[in-house]
Amino acid sequence: MTTFKEIRGTAVQSVSSDPSNPEVGQIWYNNSIGVLKGYQLSAAAWSAGGNLATARRKLGGAGTQTEGLAFGGFATANSNSTEEYDGSAWTAGGNMGTAVRGLGGCGTQTAGLGFGGYTTANTNLTQEYDGSAWTNGGSLGTTRYAPAGAGTQTAGLAFGGQPSTAATEEYDGSAWSGGGNLGTARANLGGTGIQTAGLAFGGGTPRNATEEYDGSTWTAGGNLNTARNRPAGAGTQTAGLAFGGSTTAPVADTEEYNGTSWTNSTSMTTARGDLAGCGLQTAGLGFGGETTANTSATEEYSPATLAVKTITTSTS
Repeated sequence: MTTFKEIRGTAVQSVSSDPSNPEVGQIWYNNSIGVLKGYQLSAAAWSAGGNLATARRKLGGAGTQTEGLAFGGFATANSNSTEEYDGSAWTAGGNMGTAVRGLGGCGTQTAGLGFGGYTTANTNLTQEYDGSAWTNGGSLGTTRYAPAGAGTQTAGLAFGGQPSTAATEEYDGSAWSGGGNLGTARANLGGTGIQTAGLAFGGGTPRNATEEYDGSTWTAGGNLNTARNRPAGAGTQTAGLAFGGSTTAPVADTEEYNGTSWTNSTSMTTARGDLAGCGLQTAGLGFGGETTANTSATEEYSPATLAVKTITTSTS
């Protein structure tokens, strides 16, 4: 029978305290407490957060996992509702001036930006949030529904949308100006990053396409493993997160991007499309969307991490 030493090259040590710098896969016996321990990678996980007060799809999102912002969307009609997340619960914020669904979003909880979407028709409307109230900003140059967004309120990025467009626009806090076109015109795509390092993925055809923006030009990145419409995104161009969306039905698939390729991760608890997202690859937030009906479910993402684990045995 093969021993642990033959596999790892070292024996299981008996120590009085846990090593300060263990190696991945290392196992030791802590003789001061009589426990066998090891250093291993724990799986990434989605965990339930507090539900939105208003279940809705096609909403905008901004902020972080502990300071999130949800706005607009479609409940039983177009919504102007705004909600703020504190890491555990959503509370009401100031209503948008115009109810709109299928809008793009970016920014922070106290400096949010919503643009495009559908009111009674496709719109070029831009709205800015200051943490309590929305005001109108400069209109998009291209009227569009279901664009993606990235960046901040004073350095925003809008790209894609319906009718199927490759148009990209950059926002300076008051006006939009034209940027470099996407390589693939599409709507219902996911987006994340900043104005000078944006990431676009999914949507349109092909539904697995990824593109990276450098502030002037889009170039092809690694394809998504799951081709899909209407995903949400979080993170940066070199540490991105794509989750949810729809193929022929809503999916829960989650993927992490490293600047070159996507890797499958732990799926969301609730499969859904037309959701919103924000945060980082290491602390993502997904909320709202559509399963077979609108949902208020919120989920928080934590990536795989290395940790000391107690090793136990069981008998049956």
